Amino acid sequence: MSVVNVKSASECRFDAVSLGEVMLRLDPGEGRIRTARQFTAWEGGGEYNVSRGLARAFGYRTGIVTALADNEVGHLVANLILAGGVDISNVIWKSYDGIGRSVRNGLNFTERGFGVRGAVGVSDRGHTAASQLSAEDVDFDHLFGTLGVRWLHTGGIYAALSDTAAETVIAAVEAAHRHGTVVSYDLNYRPSLWKAIGGKERAQEVNRAIAPHVDVMIGNEEDFTASLGFGVPGVDENLAELDVAGFESMITTAAEAFPNFQVIATTMRGVKSATVNDWGALAWSKDSGVVRATQRDGLEILDRVGGGDSFASGLIHGLLEGETLQRSVDLGAAHGALAMTTPGDTTMATKAEVHKLAAGGGARVDR
Repeated sequence: MSVVNVKSASECRFDAVSLGEVMLRLDPGEGRIRTARQFTAWEGGGEYNVSRGLARAFGYRTGIVTALADNEVGHLVANLILAGGVDISNVIWKSYDGIGRSVRNGLNFTERGFGVRGAVGVSDRGHTAASQLSAEDVDFDHLFGTLGVRWLHTGGIYAALSDTAAETVIAAVEAAHRHGTVVSYDLNYRPSLWKAIGGKERAQEVNRAIAPHVDVMIGNEEDFTASLGFGVPGVDENLAELDVAGFESMITTAAEAFPNFQVIATTMRGVKSATVNDWGALAWSKDSGVVRATQRDGLEILDRVGGGDSFASGLIHGLLEGETLQRSVDLGAAHGALAMTTPGDTTMATKAEVHKLAAGGGARVDR
């Protein structure tokens, strides 16, 4: 029996669609932002990364609902999205005024960190087209009803960008449920996004309004505490690491508060240095209870950004295929681990590599 009830692929144009902002990531490689003389350009965004992973690693038909300013930077981002195998027919183009006074595209400067120097992200995303995307800009009933979508993924990064963005998320998830589409949501709490608009109190207000419309809730331990207000007994809010007992306590609270949650999943990361982390994951469903992915202590990391998004896409892959919750969380943890071995927000892993690692494979040379 499937963990979640997903529509068949034959009746839908898309297997999965994400709602969120796609930024241009500018990466100084092994150097630092403040001393860089050149950057590598990537595309990335917490919600988008999931659809790109589902497309590139697992071969699903995916799309993105977002907005871009209609200028050369916007079209660069669109071309990167297309190269990632993600459909852009639901991208809304906003008229550009010449200098970005009213609308612009988001930039994200990200350095990877190494050893004792942690990764650093500096986003430049005020007044972006995506933050101004409104529910009226998108015909969600056409998308989910006429075209058909099996799975919608969105999250707390996009919902934090503006009041309009939060309203758009609610309109999207309500429309998705009207048409039988499964909804997943990654809380993805970022203090920098909320600090100027009310901090954790505002984050909890927004996310608690969205949570009743979510089937699969994803986040790490800090996300659940900061975004939904579910404290874990005996663990402070800095939450360096969450154990199984703490997760079960958090799940009990979350499932009672939101009985609509069919699956709750979290990554577990113990940070030893920027380049060595302990990496694991847990998931829960009413029928399966709590299951734990293979724990990978001392995981070597090249670029940690996007690891959680790749966990989400691997988990969703398993659930779309009707796998058990145990198999699904193992696929998610394996995909997240592989994604952090390559640069950029987005995955460079293959389906075969993910399945091999999830089944216990190692790093021996493939010839």
